[in-house]
Amino acid sequence: MADARSFTQGARRLGVSSAQVSKLVARLENRLGARLLNRTTRDVSLTDTGRAYLERARALLEDFETLEGSVRDQSGPRGTLKISAPVSFGAIQLTPALLDFAEAYPEVSLDVSSTDRMVNLVEEGFDVGVRIGQLADSSVIARKLAAVRMVTCASPEYLARAGTPATPQDLAQHEAIMDNNARDPRVWTYGAPSDRYEVRVHGRMTFGGADACVAAARRGMGITVTPAFAAAEDLRAGRLIPLLCAYEAPLIHVHAVYPHARHLASKVRAFVDFLAERYSGEPEWHQGWGEAHPTAAKVG
Repeated sequence: MADARSFTQGARRLGVSSAQVSKLVARLENRLGARLLNRTTRDVSLTDTGRAYLERARALLEDFETLEGSVRDQSGPRGTLKISAPVSFGAIQLTPALLDFAEAYPEVSLDVSSTDRMVNLVEEGFDVGVRIGQLADSSVIARKLAAVRMVTCASPEYLARAGTPATPQDLAQHEAIMDNNARDPRVWTYGAPSDRYEVRVHGRMTFGGADACVAAARRGMGITVTPAFAAAEDLRAGRLIPLLCAYEAPLIHVHAVYPHARHLASKVRAFVDFLAERYSGEPEWHQGWGEAHPTAAKVG
């Protein structure tokens, strides 16, 4: 009720009637001799006593769940593992890893949600998340899994028609294909940390994901900046050509993140260790295309 701020919404989440919830709360308040919730016709909110009671109750519940989990874990990883994954990386890279993990750990059930939205792991009930880029949430534990280059690329057909940019500033003369998952899709970043600069681009297509941007670039519709894992196959096949590699921004990283817990469930530990092992070393999405294109050679 406290999170939903409504008996009706809280009851719906619990799968019971609002009348039953109201009766149970009233019974608890009578037993404690204290009011836990302030009620109005529009809102339900915690009293100071209710807030303190809820915080302590949640801590006790977490301890109980940890105790139960430690007993279950004695026989190895098991139970349902709820995972949040980014859309493009999930489809291209993570799904094969998940299938291999499921084969290796038959007692673990997987519940995977793909979204580029920054989910709250605790509030939304996720055991672990896979995230790419900078981590803003300090309330989670993060383990670095792999590096990712951000590749500027276009099709040979587009470059034959529009010319090849020699510097990032030349992008102002080109059609950009933008990904609105970026902080600012119309500003592309280049250069080393000590000499970083931004270039404003323009174009008539903006998509909500790397896959669509790569598809449009493959069709010769412009230049895009995309994570290497989304374009690796097209780069290897020559359907896309890497550009401006001497000016690339620093690498971003893939992380596994999970909530702070006194005792990490063995299913989470097994999954994070599995991913760390799978993505150790030079990522496969950086291999097999750089040497095929002279313009892809790193400078400096």
